[in-house]
Amino acid sequence: MSKITEMDALTLGQAIKSKEVTVKEATEEYLKSIKDKDEKYNCYVTVDEEGAMKAASEVQSKIDSGELSGPLAGVPVAIKDNMCTEGLLTTCSSRILYNYVPTFESTAVTNLRNAGAVILGKTNMDEFAMGSTTETSYFGPTRNPANPEHVPGGSSGGSAAAVAAGECAYALGSDTGGSIRQPASYCGVVGIKPTYGTVSRYGLIAYGSSLDQIGPLTKNVSDAAAVLTAIAGHDHRDSTSVDRESQDYTKALVKDVKDIKIGIPRDYFGEGLDPEVAAAVKKSADVLKAAGATVEEFDLSLVNYAIPAYYTIAAAEASSNLERFDGIKYGYRTEDYNGLHNMYKKSRSEGFGAEVKRRIMLGSFVLSSGYYDAYYLKALKVKALIKKAFDDAFAKYDIILGPVAPTTAPKLGESLSDPIKMYLGDIYTISVNLAGLPGISVPCGTDSAGLPIGVQLLADCFNEDKLFRTAYTYESEK
Repeated sequence: MSKITEMDALTLGQAIKSKEVTVKEATEEYLKSIKDKDEKYNCYVTVDEEGAMKAASEVQSKIDSGELSGPLAGVPVAIKDNMCTEGLLTTCSSRILYNYVPTFESTAVTNLRNAGAVILGKTNMDEFAMGSTTETSYFGPTRNPANPEHVPGGSSGGSAAAVAAGECAYALGSDTGGSIRQPASYCGVVGIKPTYGTVSRYGLIAYGSSLDQIGPLTKNVSDAAAVLTAIAGHDHRDSTSVDRESQDYTKALVKDVKDIKIGIPRDYFGEGLDPEVAAAVKKSADVLKAAGATVEEFDLSLVNYAIPAYYTIAAAEASSNLERFDGIKYGYRTEDYNGLHNMYKKSRSEGFGAEVKRRIMLGSFVLSSGYYDAYYLKALKVKALIKKAFDDAFAKYDIILGPVAPTTAPKLGESLSDPIKMYLGDIYTISVNLAGLPGISVPCGTDSAGLPIGVQLLADCFNEDKLFRTAYTYESEK
């Protein structure tokens, strides 16, 4: 039998069900893996050893009694540290929430618990999900298991690295502008951002409310389908949650793309794209073509407008969402202050990092009197035009195929010195969030330095079944 930490989530779930492995053994193996490796990679902010072992015992009893029979029962998982976990530290990797222990829980986490998941702990991330490298974390950067001198991507870098390093069977991340797909690509794992409204955002500490979406990071496409099936569903506590029949995405895991028409945007293969990334992505298109899919190039307009529109909207929403962190009710409060206004100012100045401050100020500026129409309103109009461009594309194609990021993972320290360069690294992912579409990153090779490359597949809203079928076929055929 394979080593427990090398098994994918579904294989481990099956081994637990057939009594080859106990939940306690699986949990202990992953906790040992974290102890052995996490000093090197810094994937976790909090490891809940006591809670995990207690949950393992409870889940085993429910499996033995027949109460739990799902495919993920007993399988250990890691949770990004911007999802509230009742009784367990939730920091958003920020000093301002360094001691915050929620009294309620994210719906996505509750759904996983109901499926029998054992939560190992909370993963490191860019502070309040603002960043593309996991270097803006108050708790230090996470390192890429493929090469510790390089970043794992972000903002869900801790989750992606934990999966890649064998420190959890799978993990949850959140995606505001590529924060699941880009670290999945950099770390060589699978990451899916579902259609906006598929997974409840209740209990997710908001960055950009109209853009944020929770999704899984996994070892393969089958695991991603199973995890999304477990966490998706309508939630009356989230007004953006879509009320539709529950889906079993594992039914889409079929090796057949003969009726799938794939479009490759020419705009994605211009200046700035690393030649090795371009070659790997085009090779993945050839694999799908050989499997029977129709593949052709087309022009997808407005690509260059996506970044300014995204950062205007996301920063505006962030400046509003982060207003609540004031040092009064919970979290960090400065020790030395003179009066209420000074306490607010000093608590926020000391509690927030540089990137978060930058985005709050940008957001406050574009929402201010005299600039609202010039920037924010214009960005909303561009967002609508981007959605229309995708609507036109999906009238012709089932899937859009392209790169996840212009390059493989940069070295630690390279991106922080140039924020604009870091923002431009999101050029292929952010349009998906602006349009509310589903997108998946699947490993498609490595560059000459051995760093992973991912191919991004996009589908129209609520067409995750086509996404999984195409991704599964590619994974099976490559």
